[in-house]
Amino acid sequence: MPKAPNKSRRPPKRASATRTKSARPPPRKGGRPSKPKREASSPGRPRPAKSDRAQAFSPGRPRPTKSDHARPAPAPPPAPAPPPSEPDDGQERALSAVHAGLDRKAEEPVVLDVRGLSGVADYFVVMSADNDRQAAAIADAVDDRMEGLGAVRLGSEGRSGGGWVLLDYGSVVVHVMGPETRKFYDLEGLWADAPRVPAG
Repeated sequence: MPKAPNKSRRPPKRASATRTKSARPPPRKGGRPSKPKREASSPGRPRPAKSDRAQAFSPGRPRPTKSDHARPAPAPPPAPAPPPSEPDDGQERALSAVHAGLDRKAEEPVVLDVRGLSGVADYFVVMSADNDRQAAAIADAVDDRMEGLGAVRLGSEGRSGGGWVLLDYGSVVVHVMGPETRKFYDLEGLWADAPRVPAG
């Protein structure tokens, strides 16, 4: 006769429903599990700082242009012009000689301030004459004007011809020259460093 099943015998226990699951983060609201966040940097390694180049192009800073890197050095300021020479007795006599020459149709008068450049005189006066006769007439007019100012003529050359009459009054030397002679000797070019006094 078969045995009746023993009711007191309990069935084997099933695995607990609270079995430890793999450590997973709780699911998101959408149903998908969230991915674990990666660490910004491995432990022990400092976070790299923003490079200078990145800082240069960061918002709020103007982006450098090509011209910023290739900008030429500023040019030095121009040298100040020398102050105009103060009129003195020599300059007044030089201008008087010019006016006397203009009365005799002298052409292209130039007054050169050679103070500090020449030990011969302070001023050179250069004028042109068409011929020897006109040059002699200009020399006579200059001589009379300078004598009226109290200037003493120290020397005179070229009155007999040759295209060049020189009158020496110490601080002022007057040159009355023909056009070709003046161009050949080029006293204005020889004393190019000398300031010019307006003779008008």
